[in-house]
Amino acid sequence: MANCHTFTLHKIFRYNKLKKGIILTKPINKQNFFNFNEIKNQDAEYKVIDLFAGVGGIRLGFENAFKSNASFVFSSEIDKYAQTTYCANFGETPHGDITKISPDEISEFDILLGGFPCQPFSNAGLKKGFNDTRGTLFFDIARIIEYHQPKVVFLENVKGFKNHDKGNTFKVVKETLEDLGYKVFSEVLNAKDFGVPQNRERIYIIAFSDNNINFKFPEKSNKKVKVGDILDNKVDDKYTISDKLWAGHKRRKLEHKAKGNGFGYSMFNRDSEYTSTLSARYYKDGSEVLIEQKNKNPRKISPREAGRLQGFPNDFKIVVSDTQAYKQFGNSVAVPVIEELAKNILKEIQR
Repeated sequence: MANCHTFTLHKIFRYNKLKKGIILTKPINKQNFFNFNEIKNQDAEYKVIDLFAGVGGIRLGFENAFKSNASFVFSSEIDKYAQTTYCANFGETPHGDITKISPDEISEFDILLGGFPCQPFSNAGLKKGFNDTRGTLFFDIARIIEYHQPKVVFLENVKGFKNHDKGNTFKVVKETLEDLGYKVFSEVLNAKDFGVPQNRERIYIIAFSDNNINFKFPEKSNKKVKVGDILDNKVDDKYTISDKLWAGHKRRKLEHKAKGNGFGYSMFNRDSEYTSTLSARYYKDGSEVLIEQKNKNPRKISPREAGRLQGFPNDFKIVVSDTQAYKQFGNSVAVPVIEELAKNILKEIQR
């Protein structure tokens, strides 16, 4: 595991600094202005922050696309196990609860990344703009954007985000970004269209401070893949599900079928074009992605295979328990989709 550096806190006070209508009087934590990546890429053209970072899937996609053009100067993730994985792979431990971090504690940056949770807004649709977002985690993104005015805001969420709370959630997010001066683009993309054998639809919201930009989402890839591409030839027998669990899966599927719905386990083999969507609950019973086995009960995919199903490379370090690894990859993003989006973003901001 990487030896993630912990810095001594050095605090100074900034009195009554007024920026974008915000008066800041709290101490500035100088720890936030320093990390390994900033040293390695100090000449990078773009500085980036990674919010709700998880294990760094969005960051990885941007690093693949931007290469030495990007320096990550700040990250935030509240889950301690995800922090451990992030540290092992990126050499830094993300800061914790974003709601407790003031915008002036974050170094200047150009691009904000955030796979934030989906939450309803109590006053959604009342056209209170920025105030509509208070009490939600998007508010914390908005206040950071308002203070720093980055060139690009990149947000990711579940497909249903656009219709969440009768469309009010997406409406408030879009209008808030526009009120902050951004031109907003959004699209639902599916991982299976970008070289990943997984049916995973997600909405991507990309906003630019330059209102002259006319962003184009990437075209579908022609790369042909199948589930066998992410499977190992041999895995530990512990991933084969028990007779009791298999009987339960079959019983529940029959019950759902009798009710006229298609719920229940999903089975795949090496020749399948793609799997169902991997979720954070996969560790419980593996029902959404079971792999056929000859003369055996089906098996769950291993954590390494789960990583591949999200487009993570084989050298991505898994340093937590299987349960935590399943949660982390299930909560993450399809890295190749992010990479293609990041390539198109880079083209636009370098025109």
